[in-house]
Amino acid sequence: MNDEPRSVLVTGATRGIGRAVAEAFVAAGDRVATIYRGGDLPDGVLGVRGDLRDTAAVDAAFTQIEAEHGPVEVLVANAGMTRDQLLMRMSDEEFTDVLDVNLTGAFRCVRRASKGMIRMRRGRIVLMSSVVATYGTPGQVNYAAAKAGLIGMARSITRELGARGITANVVAPGFIDTDMTAALPQDRQDAYRAAIPAARFGSVGDVTAAVLYLAGPGAGYVSGAVIPVDGGLGMGH
Repeated sequence: MNDEPRSVLVTGATRGIGRAVAEAFVAAGDRVATIYRGGDLPDGVLGVRGDLRDTAAVDAAFTQIEAEHGPVEVLVANAGMTRDQLLMRMSDEEFTDVLDVNLTGAFRCVRRASKGMIRMRRGRIVLMSSVVATYGTPGQVNYAAAKAGLIGMARSITRELGARGITANVVAPGFIDTDMTAALPQDRQDAYRAAIPAARFGSVGDVTAAVLYLAGPGAGYVSGAVIPVDGGLGMGH
């Protein structure tokens, strides 16, 4: 449990990793909110409707969250989408839609959150990337580009805001047991598992532990880091 409840915002908190992360912050005693378009909210999470592709909507959602929970001290930019397609067949829309949610959406949230963090002279920004960012995967030029972009974003933020008590880090999960992974064909799952040194998929708890560490008191001198949670799949990349 944290000594003082913090105002925490986790995007994409209705399912998968984001949901587990939001629940973990609630269990730690924090005031947790999310910006979402639909779906079931975890218990104890304040849900504010909004579209991360719309700057005005993001601003309005932050204003409501700040009114109820106070300035956001911890931002976990986790919301994401996929529009997988082979490069030669990928449309402009399939590319730009994924970037607009996964990369520009994170930027809109970080930019808005930074205003309060600068005033408070403290803040923790955690961007949810993927092993795909540096490892690559066929059919995900759009997704990999967006997830790789988050690394440059975190490192630039660190250089801009590091002196103001604000950290910005990246968590890069590999294959995690979620509905998305379970939907893969069994032969594909077996092939991925064989490539992972740990010989298993990770759990959402593995990712949550990394996020809580980066947001916690012990990580005040960690910034611009990429924390892989992938069982060794992407090491060296």
